[in-house]
Amino acid sequence: MAAVNPPRGMRDFLPADKTRRERVLAVIRERYRAHGFDEIETPVMEEYSRLHAGIGGDNEKLAFNILKRGLDADAVRAAADDATLDVTALADLGLRYDLTVPLARFYATHRAQLPSVFRSIQIAPVWRAERPQKGRYRQFMQCDIDIIGDATARAEAELIVASLDTLDALGLEGGTIRINDRRALDAMLDAFGFAPDERPGVLITIDKLDKIGPDGVAAELRDRGATPTAVDAFERFLLRPQTREYTPYGERQIRKGLPEGVADEVVTHLVAVGEAVAAARGVAHDIPLVFDPFLVRGMGYYTGTIFELAHPSVSYSLGGGGRYDGMIGRFLGQQVPAVGFSIGFERIADLLVASADAEGTSVVLVHDRDVPVAELLTLKAALVAEGARVRLEQRTKNLKALLERATSDGYTAFATVSAGTRREALELKPLS
Repeated sequence: MAAVNPPRGMRDFLPADKTRRERVLAVIRERYRAHGFDEIETPVMEEYSRLHAGIGGDNEKLAFNILKRGLDADAVRAAADDATLDVTALADLGLRYDLTVPLARFYATHRAQLPSVFRSIQIAPVWRAERPQKGRYRQFMQCDIDIIGDATARAEAELIVASLDTLDALGLEGGTIRINDRRALDAMLDAFGFAPDERPGVLITIDKLDKIGPDGVAAELRDRGATPTAVDAFERFLLRPQTREYTPYGERQIRKGLPEGVADEVVTHLVAVGEAVAAARGVAHDIPLVFDPFLVRGMGYYTGTIFELAHPSVSYSLGGGGRYDGMIGRFLGQQVPAVGFSIGFERIADLLVASADAEGTSVVLVHDRDVPVAELLTLKAALVAEGARVRLEQRTKNLKALLERATSDGYTAFATVSAGTRREALELKPLS
């Protein structure tokens, strides 16, 4: 008989995994709410035209599109043979591939009912037509916080402080934020002489700097056919005799990492973010920020500050975000400043192991076959009233296997029940 599995790139979660994930989500929600963010919900689908408005970057290519209602197989086949047909003749909706585009639409829809500076939480699944592989799923959870309506450094600082606080609450202390500004990147490429039309490809290569090093970046840029004089100038900048570690965070370190010509307002904004984070975290030194002039972030809609969350326990980022001041204007017709941070829930959930006492007492009552149902439910109700989580299990010949399964499902104790057992006589034994 063939295996019965979920669709490729999607997963089932057994009870213990689901419990662990919900505990992580509960911490994230509680911390974000403590920092003044309010949770919203948007539909899993958006109009095709909005999902493909040129603001979602490469993610637009990974969108799951939904056929219009009423189309039969013949209509779909006919459309497939028509090379000139607009895809909107077949699909008018799509599953959301992130939570930022739906938020921009949400704000444009409900702006009159929202405060002038709106702090939102969105925690929900998204879908992308990825090629399934380890760590890449077609359905996964995103946890976003965003601030709309604040163009100052306070917005970035609030997001960073809330995210670091959340990481601490999850038991992952020691996180740091790598930070840059897309305007600084643009100024850097302009200073070296890269033409505007080649910059997207140049940024893709720069994003590999940590993996392939300065020589590899220069070689790949030449292979791409980038402007030779610009590549030479950039290579000299990368190989200049100084460290690429820009810590401690501050104006001197930021300017050291940039070529001449970057606007003062960009540096001033980055410095202000650091000062606000330092004040909020109560540190005069060792600010948990690292300036990285070569941090790119993949989304094309970023217009200013960009950042990634790093932790010493792993080599990959645990979240990130940035400022996207131009997106909401696409829906609203007027510019509204916006900045967001997405914590990497799937990666964090995989890092954390649920503690045995995270939910207090959880008990399996192992009962004999002849115990009356009324007695069992009376005992169960008494334990539930005391705050315990309770499962009833009829005794089996292989008691060890039954208890091992209960342990894997997150239960912490068990008790045996025979006819006539009363609550005061019930002896709870730990499950190890």
